[in-house]
Amino acid sequence: MKKTRPERRQGSAVVRGGLVPDSTYDQRLLDRRGPADWLHMDPWRVLRIQAEFVEGFGQLAELPQAVTVFGSARTPAGTPEYELGVEIGRLLAEEGYAVITGGGPGCMEAANKGAVEAGGISVGLGIELPFEQSMNEYVDLGIEFRYFFVRKTMFVKYACGFVALPGGFGTLDELFEALTLVQTRKVTSFPVVLLGTEFWGGLLDWIRTTLVSTGKISPADVDLIQVTDDPAEAVRIIAEADAGRSEQLEKEQEAAEGTVAAAE
Repeated sequence: MKKTRPERRQGSAVVRGGLVPDSTYDQRLLDRRGPADWLHMDPWRVLRIQAEFVEGFGQLAELPQAVTVFGSARTPAGTPEYELGVEIGRLLAEEGYAVITGGGPGCMEAANKGAVEAGGISVGLGIELPFEQSMNEYVDLGIEFRYFFVRKTMFVKYACGFVALPGGFGTLDELFEALTLVQTRKVTSFPVVLLGTEFWGGLLDWIRTTLVSTGKISPADVDLIQVTDDPAEAVRIIAEADAGRSEQLEKEQEAAEGTVAAAE
């Protein structure tokens, strides 16, 4: 059997063998241990971070309306959860949305596959990890990031809604970050839909019985989350919110033009 050398993607580069470092860019950025001269390098990292933002903005700026789909990288192909991902990707593409995922295997691959097979645009936003996770074969446009926070910005900036398939810590991180942005009105008219009532039911019960009942969130905050087993309903929720946002923007633009005309 041919022995494979270690490999890691670092932004736009691929390194193999002895060039694979012991840590990732995120680890080194967040680690305050070691000599003080290590910390003095942080200002220079800002330039690399800036470059990642510029690259992401440049590559994604001309996407059509898009929806970000999250879900587990560990979901095997052919399982009901994987097929659910394929279906949501297909329906989003048929509705005219580009599909954005983390670009990895499992549910991410499934959503990208559904989008491609429906003739839509399939995007993968990858991340450098200590263990290599390659971009799945169904990605049309793939961007590899060094820093999680840059990647997360791209997930939000170029999407008009989120769909979360069953997943683990990464999916929960992305889900609650999205909910926090909506709750604090950093993003508006931004639907968050969970697919899989059985999987997500316990979490929703805990949110209602613990977070709401102890005053950690308001009862209205629960309404920021919508749960369904039907991919078509998930797409309908997103499309209706998208249409409502477009209508509101048109009204605001007409009001602004009317104010200018009156002033003239």
